[in-house]
Amino acid sequence: MNRRRLIALLGGAAAYPLTARAQQPALPVIGYLSPTSFGVLSERLRGLHQGLKEVGYIVGENVAIEYRWSEGQYDRLPAMAAELVRKQVSVIVAGANAATFAAKAATTTIPIVFLLAEDPVQLGLVASLSRPGGNATGINFVSGELTAKRLELLRELVPAATRVAVLINSANVSTETTLRDVESAARVMGLQMQVVRAGTSQEIDAAFEAFARERPDALFVGLDPFLKSRRVQLAQLATHHRIPAAYSARDIAEVGGLMSYGTNITDAFRQVGAYAGRILKGAKPADLPVVQASKFELVINAHTARMLGLTVPDKLLATADEVIE
Repeated sequence: MNRRRLIALLGGAAAYPLTARAQQPALPVIGYLSPTSFGVLSERLRGLHQGLKEVGYIVGENVAIEYRWSEGQYDRLPAMAAELVRKQVSVIVAGANAATFAAKAATTTIPIVFLLAEDPVQLGLVASLSRPGGNATGINFVSGELTAKRLELLRELVPAATRVAVLINSANVSTETTLRDVESAARVMGLQMQVVRAGTSQEIDAAFEAFARERPDALFVGLDPFLKSRRVQLAQLATHHRIPAAYSARDIAEVGGLMSYGTNITDAFRQVGAYAGRILKGAKPADLPVVQASKFELVINAHTARMLGLTVPDKLLATADEVIE
């Protein structure tokens, strides 16, 4: 075989895989929009991948995900949502209330699967839970009853508490609903409330300086992506100032927070992933009912309780899904 023919054959063989790959259809792309950071949700995203896998999609093989993280800066979400729309993603997964509103403002045609901490009907995002209509559906994982239950558990852990500080982030669109639910539960339990707002790390520091002066009996931290992203700061400050605190997510109990009670976020992400996959297969958001989260978990950090001089009641220990020693 002459040299010229050999080179031609080798060149054709090398070019074939490139040509074949070029002819393969592009993977469908899911746009993930979140007001928090990758570090906050890295473990929980396994649930999203699991949900996709349950309906036949494996990330990197037959579906891709474009992530957009606003790092606690809510005002960046509209531009990020618009960018995902320009990229013509197949589905947008909105990881919180603010992300959902940004996605809805950016598109009326691309399907949206949300993870909401508030009733989507009351927010005007869907027509009804059973028949959402429009281009959005998803998982709703917080209710007034859940907020009240967290406050009750805090009271069980600190039975002498009469004054409870409530830490919230005003930038979160669900803040007023959280306040209303906490105030309602506090009235029933005869608790006095002190509301403190913090939307930056510096404001969190200032809030705890105020707590050091005013000495509330306990602290209730509202559900908020930014506050969750500052979980180490919150846990350390609460322990340093010896303030028993209740949080919504187990992530904070895992880094030293006293107690958390809330939705099993990994399972909620799994449900979101399954819905995103079903939409990729042709299902319409308008026809997929909004799912009410049904898995909740109580996590108690017994080590932190001992540091605060608290004795965890046997009843709480028995009902906890996890006790961190």
